[in-house]
Amino acid sequence: MANLFDDAPEGQPESFVSGDYVSWKRSDIVSDYPTSLYTAQYVARGINDNVNEFTVSSTKQDTHFLFTANNTITGSILPAEYAWQLEIIRDSDSARVVVDRGVFKVEADLDTSGIDSRSHSEIMLAKIESLLSGKADSDVAEYEIGGRSLKKLAFGELVDARNYYRAEVLRENQLKEAKNGRKGPSTIQVRF
Repeated sequence: MANLFDDAPEGQPESFVSGDYVSWKRSDIVSDYPTSLYTAQYVARGINDNVNEFTVSSTKQDTHFLFTANNTITGSILPAEYAWQLEIIRDSDSARVVVDRGVFKVEADLDTSGIDSRSHSEIMLAKIESLLSGKADSDVAEYEIGGRSLKKLAFGELVDARNYYRAEVLRENQLKEAKNGRKGPSTIQVRF
């Protein structure tokens, strides 16, 4: 493994941990956009919230654009999936073109207290199961207080939602296992 402090890998990361130092380079675009005439930057925005946005600017090298984000920058980025675009800016007039797009994930730092590293599906499954376990204690479906009414989900609706999120959690776990090279329960082995 290369020293990630000294040797920036080619191409943007697929993921990184919030609070980590991260760097990468892009040498594939220098032939079309020489570093002497252009500047490059990555702009990323949260996919699900569309609010969290950050920019990683490049430093110009002779053979590539180098992108570096220190722990101060990445530490303020919330764990989530982000859509990014690579923007090239012409130095002479600040005209901009988008030359590449993609997605990367910012992972939660496990050293940071209070971080819930569960997926949305895992969180929802736990909440629904908690509601179902308390359903027998308070089975009032609808009530009104001071002119305001509240309607709770019916037992069948909660069971349907639980089944949906159980399937999502199972799918996520199978994807994680496949990504890690482990065989999941849906793997069929055949020998000839």
